[in-house]
Amino acid sequence: MSSRFRLYLDQHGSFVMLRGKKILLGITGSIAAYKSAVLTRLFIKEGAEVKVIMTPCAKDFITPLTLSTLSKNPVHSEFYRAADGAWNNHVELGLWADIMVIAPASANTIAKMATGLCDNLLLAAYLSARCPVYVAPAMDVDMLKHPATKGNITKLKSFRNAIITPDTGELASGLYGEGRMAEPEAIVAFVSGELKKKAPLNGKTVLVTAGPTYEAIDPVRFIGNHSSGKMGFAIAQELARQGAEVVLISGPTLQTTGNTSIRLIHVTSAKEMLDECLRFFPSSDIAVMSAAVSDYTPLVTSRQKIKKKGDDLTIQLKPTIDILAELGRKKKVKQVLVGFALETNNELENAREKLKKKKLDFIVLNSLKDKGAGFKGDTNKITIIDKNNKTTKFELKDKKEVAQDIVKKIIDFI
Repeated sequence: MSSRFRLYLDQHGSFVMLRGKKILLGITGSIAAYKSAVLTRLFIKEGAEVKVIMTPCAKDFITPLTLSTLSKNPVHSEFYRAADGAWNNHVELGLWADIMVIAPASANTIAKMATGLCDNLLLAAYLSARCPVYVAPAMDVDMLKHPATKGNITKLKSFRNAIITPDTGELASGLYGEGRMAEPEAIVAFVSGELKKKAPLNGKTVLVTAGPTYEAIDPVRFIGNHSSGKMGFAIAQELARQGAEVVLISGPTLQTTGNTSIRLIHVTSAKEMLDECLRFFPSSDIAVMSAAVSDYTPLVTSRQKIKKKGDDLTIQLKPTIDILAELGRKKKVKQVLVGFALETNNELENAREKLKKKKLDFIVLNSLKDKGAGFKGDTNKITIIDKNNKTTKFELKDKKEVAQDIVKKIIDFI
């Protein structure tokens, strides 16, 4: 792993920004083309869809078969397919892409891009693209330093193309200097970082709660619920994908997150969750309280395991502190507070009452009456009610898609 890659991870987190993106990868005639196989694999691994365009010379360095296998898409190189004479539509390719990455970008291709020459499919797609374009130069040190090349790169920057600075090291010529194409990990990091800067929640800190809480009866037994934490974790991931820095406070759950833009804090009881929420809420722009917090906790917790004696056991309970209501009382004018309501009867009426009573900006309602909604499963069916009493109902969806709906609501709201 390169030092640039490690530095990016330290500063920005993982590459969640690339998930679902359509990437058009252009490969030109350079010895560094062998790195494009790794680059393709990394983009795919991060959840992007990749289509590859090669210049004719690029095929001298790496085979289309390798790249089509890794990208799971046909590789394009000529304007017409040899097999059937069909047209490879460069306009459609350019418009399809969310991102275009040209890596490696040879001095020859950079010169043509700067002057608008269009003698191969890659250049035609480049001129047709409306998306951000990222260029990773690869060439010998003297070629890179030549005034012509420097002028061409300056011109590409004036087109708002982003240049990924080449590395310094041993070159194919045997010389030592700047000109090595940036390592694939560094390219992925650079693109992800640029996307994050433009993400709608960049610069926002979001507090999320997830999972159940367990209230101890004795060292062995507890009062809890069936929450899996899946919904809260999906929301945290989607918030991070939209550029937010997330503090995720989770009760006991098997869910994990590998995204370092998400700070995961484990708690067990409602009191522990409250304490962590009060610690992070004042510095949060947004709070999404999706945890299924226990409403009651034992009045007395036994220090020893309670032995079975007789037929009956009575456990006195006391209410836990209402975390959502507590945050509602402390909420600042510019903070956004989102609550959840899981109901079994009078769903809309109960949710609207909770929305008003706890000073929420909007509430996410789901009902155990709806098949496929609720705890443990991978799907959910929600209704969102905002403080202006606007009600939006959604169909049954995968929880990841539900998270996208909720986060879109947050983005629209702010």
